[in-house]
Amino acid sequence: MKSIIYAIILIVVLLLNFQMADAAENEYGTVKAWFDGKNATVTGIELKVGEPVEIKIEVESKINGHVFVKLTEPGVTKAFDVISGPSNQDERIDNLNIANGWSKIFIWKIKPNGAWKNGNAPINIFVSFYNLKKDLQKPVQFTIANPYILDEQYSGAVSIPKPTSTSTEAVPATPVKATPFPSVLFAFVMLIVAFCRVRC
Repeated sequence: MKSIIYAIILIVVLLLNFQMADAAENEYGTVKAWFDGKNATVTGIELKVGEPVEIKIEVESKINGHVFVKLTEPGVTKAFDVISGPSNQDERIDNLNIANGWSKIFIWKIKPNGAWKNGNAPINIFVSFYNLKKDLQKPVQFTIANPYILDEQYSGAVSIPKPTSTSTEAVPATPVKATPFPSVLFAFVMLIVAFCRVRC
């Protein structure tokens, strides 16, 4: 009886954990990312040329030192343009002389520019943590999303481009789209019902 209850609790905990953003980390810091409110790494999505999406990055340092942040594309052809955000693509944001526990949120709005169509165009984040005391640098990098770019023009509302800033100030955070909690509750209820049918 106890083992079944423990199994149910374990399943619920696992389901709740899947709803949180995946984090990439090392002993120097942690990086979380979202693509249009979805936890990174996002796959299986399609974008039209000119369709705006939001990238949100949360960086937390575990050391005293510097943190360098860069939004990048691994491909030779740059498939995205930055509409707004703290930097352009491949432009490093330097966060110097930060303390252990420092954290910051960065938000970019980007859109496919039409230079690459009918194929996938991954967008990556690169964050490097530099430990002043040890004079060591350790990077964290991963793909935020790998959308397929359609050969179609986006016909929705067009965002007015805003000049990008090279300032290291964080862009104000927008809330991440919450994953619906009822799905977890439903799964839990179904497990209880199945347990009762077996035992009753």
